[in-house]
Amino acid sequence: MNLRVFKKDIEYFVGEFIDDCALFVALNPHKDSDEIAQIIDEAVDLYNDLKCKANHPEGAKRAFYNGLTKEMFEKIDELCEKLSAIVSKQESYSKTDQNRFQITLRPVFVLVLVLA
Repeated sequence: MNLRVFKKDIEYFVGEFIDDCALFVALNPHKDSDEIAQIIDEAVDLYNDLKCKANHPEGAKRAFYNGLTKEMFEKIDELCEKLSAIVSKQESYSKTDQNRFQITLRPVFVLVLVLA
C-alpha cells in the first residue's frame, strides 16, 4: 500500500463518517446533538492519531501499515456502532410533535431526491 493512498483513505473514511453524523443532526433536530458532537470529536481525534502514526512508521513498513489499516477500520466500526446506538434510541413524542417533525422533514427529502 502506498502511503499517499493510505492517507487519502484516512481522509475519506473519517470524513464520510463525520458527514453521516452531520446529516443525522440536520435531519433530526429533536435529538440531542451533544452526544453526536462527542462522537465527532472522537472521529477527529482518530483522524489526527492515524495521520501522526502514518507519518512516523515503526519497524517493518508493510506490516506497520497493514496493522494501521486494520486499526483504522476497527475504530471507525466502533464509532459507527456508537452512532447507530444513538440513532436507534426511541423517544416518545406526542402525536402533534410527530406530525410537526414529519412535515418539517418532507421538503428536505424532496430536495435531496431532486439534487441526486
